[in-house]
Amino acid sequence: MKRQACVSLLGTTAVLFEAPGALDLTLQQRIWALALECAEWPEVREAVPGMNNLMLTFVRPPETEAALAMLETRLACAWERVHPLPIEGRVIELPVVYGGAGGPHMADVVAHTGLSVDDIVALHSAPLYPVYALGSHPGYCYLGGMDRRIATPRRQVPVVSIPGGAVSIGGAQTGVSASAGPSGWNTIGSTAMAFFDPAQDPPAVLRPGDRIRFRVEGILP
Repeated sequence: MKRQACVSLLGTTAVLFEAPGALDLTLQQRIWALALECAEWPEVREAVPGMNNLMLTFVRPPETEAALAMLETRLACAWERVHPLPIEGRVIELPVVYGGAGGPHMADVVAHTGLSVDDIVALHSAPLYPVYALGSHPGYCYLGGMDRRIATPRRQVPVVSIPGGAVSIGGAQTGVSASAGPSGWNTIGSTAMAFFDPAQDPPAVLRPGDRIRFRVEGILP
């Protein structure tokens, strides 16, 4: 049975539209297209694409069940209508040092996958990763396209703090931390690039549709 789209309230001034289907680039491109359309609706303050979802904040939020039902129908119709929006963003190369103190969980990925460190680095650095969305914390990018051979479950006990620039694997995804903070992902390397600067306009370096290539700067034991 085909899974239906889901709309849920986020507090009193926002809703979350969750798209049906498995996470892939084509579906995410439809999310980008839906965000552009919804941003033009007069009652919408902001349309923020996420992973497989879209958050809408409102100037005039739906205040009754009937108004929410009308919004759900409108979103469902718009979702059926939109086509994938290919965004040819920038290609950004990130130099990464894999392993060592900056990649404390490399051994856990080795243990889970049965691959060598060299194989993991080769598979991780091979793709050109599309930026699906920004979120979690300012400047953080959710990436698609990781080789499933290096997919590793999230950690059962999260790490209290990882530094900004930590390159990690969580399930079938990889990402780069934009600032220090807690994480349940497996950190396998680090980059010195800064992803967020509130003094810049825009403050986040990356945008949905950009693509990232990890360049191997070194492999440490």
